[in-house]
Amino acid sequence: MTITESLTLMLALLYGASQLWWAGKHYGFVATLGSIAVALAIAASSTLLIATLVAAVGLSLVYWRKPAWITGEVRINQLRDGFQHLLFLALLLVALQYTINTLMLKAGMTPWLARPNVVDAFLPIAGGIELKGISAGIWDQNHPAAAVMLAVVLLTGLICKRAFCGWACPIGLVGDKLYRLRKRLIKEELMPPAWLDWPLRMVKYLLLAAFIYLVCFSMPTMAIPGYLNGNYHKIADVKMALFFITPGLVTLAAFALILLIVAWRRQGFCRYLCPYGAILGLLSFASPLKIRRNREHCLIESRGMKCDKCTRACPANIIVHTKTTVRSDECQACMRCVAACPKKQALGFGISSNRSISARSVMLLTLTLLFVLPFAAYLAGYWDSQTPEMIRMQLIQMVNRIGH
Repeated sequence: MTITESLTLMLALLYGASQLWWAGKHYGFVATLGSIAVALAIAASSTLLIATLVAAVGLSLVYWRKPAWITGEVRINQLRDGFQHLLFLALLLVALQYTINTLMLKAGMTPWLARPNVVDAFLPIAGGIELKGISAGIWDQNHPAAAVMLAVVLLTGLICKRAFCGWACPIGLVGDKLYRLRKRLIKEELMPPAWLDWPLRMVKYLLLAAFIYLVCFSMPTMAIPGYLNGNYHKIADVKMALFFITPGLVTLAAFALILLIVAWRRQGFCRYLCPYGAILGLLSFASPLKIRRNREHCLIESRGMKCDKCTRACPANIIVHTKTTVRSDECQACMRCVAACPKKQALGFGISSNRSISARSVMLLTLTLLFVLPFAAYLAGYWDSQTPEMIRMQLIQMVNRIGH
């Protein structure tokens, strides 16, 4: 595990521990710190130890300057935005480290920065093939983090609906920024008509079906070992990077269309094109956590008032104020509707209308799934790529000649 991954991981875990303390969960705080200490002893990694010390000092400085961010005494939207921006910053640092490592290998030099394995999260098809291989007792050693991160994201959908989309996804954050920029120039909403919106929403499910076909049906199980040990898979991350930084005319046209859709409609990519959003939307139906309205406290039933603030706050345009339970596959558990509700007990995210969890708990749950499970995989020896740097260096020199 590289220094960037280690620092991000320990910041997340120690921040999570601090949230448990300020939430009054002192036993949980002690258990978390104890687990971190045991994990450090098992890993026996100086990089991880240094990252832990730096993270502890950094969080102490943040508490000194901005105590509300550590104690969790911030509003829902501030907490979510801060969490999402910090994850995005961490990914930018990972991208920088990955770029330096790859360029040095391309130049025939031994990198002084190791390759961050978390970039394998951007290889979902490879991750799916690896998961299929694992079910047959085949374990990949070249990009194991791809399977780990795919499993983590899918697990978030089963446990906490589409909280990954609403709280962590960097693409969703960028899309929101582009939409806000467009709104400054063209203030109209430009919403598609209902007859067009539904067919467009089906596009992401068609893309998901294509990916499922590639993973489950296009490659028989007996062919998986050959693929996982092939040259293409060993540098699949480089091939993916080149696809984005050296696009052809058709690819550029597709990117332009995606940018147009993202700027045209809020969460346009998530709603119409993202296969991850599609599969998480399907898995979210099984999640016990949902947005639920308590009719006894809602101003509509309790006082006969006309109130639709929750609906107006929803970026997915879900009609919240007339529902008892929001079951929509478009709900991202962002809790903007909860933040907008004028009656605290009327709307919540939980297993029932009377048993809701706080925004801090949603953040901690998402953080736990995103960081603890990959950390466990690392301790188990199924995270770091075993492809030698010399092999990667040789393959990168002829990357354009390597095919499936």
